[in-house]
Amino acid sequence: MSERKVLNKYYPPDFDPSKIPKLKLPKDRQYVVRLMAPFNMRCKTCGEYIYKGKKFNARKETVQSESYLGLPIFRFYIKCTRCLAEITFKTDPENTDYAMEHGATRNFQAEKLLEEEEKRVQKEREDEELNNPMKVLENRTKDSKLEMEVLENLQELKELNQRQAHVDFESMLQQYKDYEEEQKRRAVEEDEQEMKAMLEQAQARRLLEDSDSDEESARPPAKSLPKAKPTDFLQEDSEPQAKKLKVESWERSIGKLSSKAELSGLVATKKKPNHSSPNGAGAQNGPRGSGVSHASQPSGSRPPGTSSLSLLGAYSDSEDIATNEEVPVNKMKVKMKPRPWSKHWEHPKFNIQGINFDFYLTEKDHKKVKAWSMPWREFDMMKEYDTSKLGKKIWEEVNAEVKN
Repeated sequence: MSERKVLNKYYPPDFDPSKIPKLKLPKDRQYVVRLMAPFNMRCKTCGEYIYKGKKFNARKETVQSESYLGLPIFRFYIKCTRCLAEITFKTDPENTDYAMEHGATRNFQAEKLLEEEEKRVQKEREDEELNNPMKVLENRTKDSKLEMEVLENLQELKELNQRQAHVDFESMLQQYKDYEEEQKRRAVEEDEQEMKAMLEQAQARRLLEDSDSDEESARPPAKSLPKAKPTDFLQEDSEPQAKKLKVESWERSIGKLSSKAELSGLVATKKKPNHSSPNGAGAQNGPRGSGVSHASQPSGSRPPGTSSLSLLGAYSDSEDIATNEEVPVNKMKVKMKPRPWSKHWEHPKFNIQGINFDFYLTEKDHKKVKAWSMPWREFDMMKEYDTSKLGKKIWEEVNAEVKN
């Protein structure tokens, strides 16, 4: 038996390699290769992003009509991971990169486009200078001007930096602190001057008031008028003239509350029932037992010592509601808005009375609502009794038996 791993093969004596048939494969034959996406791209069909490094089973072929310095250019076919649309790109040996061809757009290639634009401009300039010597002179003049401007700007920046280098920041901070202290000192002086001016004004006002009081004391006292009644001195105006002026201005702007008879007709007292006794004692009480309000009486017949403000405590509504009468309830129901609702408001636990749910509930919903009503709870006797103590006692007995 021959060896399994051998380096040399056996060729018979009559072997003729020219007789071996050659395979005639097409030049644009496609191979299946495994590759990774060379750049970020976005599918034109569905907008799916395909990132650099994503692996694909691609078909590779040789581009027949293109080459660069004898190097073949290869084309690759991949499919979008979302919509399975075909995407093609090929090699670009001139720029040592890949070129997008069909089915997608390349992302993040702004730098590449800028480099290509610079190369194009440089190439156009070289082509112009090749056959036009005047253009060469113009370009050199422009370059020299631009270089001089750049040098001037650089010199200005250097001078500015030198100026800033000689600045003493500690002296600047010290000057700023001195300025702040000067501002504070000026503010204190202004406050003191204002206080002095206010004190001088107050002293001048006090001197004027003292002089006025001295003049009033020098005047002869007014003759006192004879008092008709002993209680008339209570009605005298003992307030000073300045306070009286303040009160008058207040009454003109706001109003006043007085005990005169003008407001007595605006207040109605509570109607008290007439508890007349069989011997006629209730008839002797006069206006109190008659049930007639003071508002119906003239202001002159009011009892002495009572004012309009004192009657406010006895104020009541014009109509008294009987205590045994039921409060009227509005039985109108509002139509509920259509669903969706935040909660199952139709359930009986919410007990909503003023809304009609029948417009949006089917028979099935009505059955569910009826099931949620739980009518058996009405007969649940456990709700009426507190069984917590009994349960606690039972558990104590059970635990005692378990321990024993």
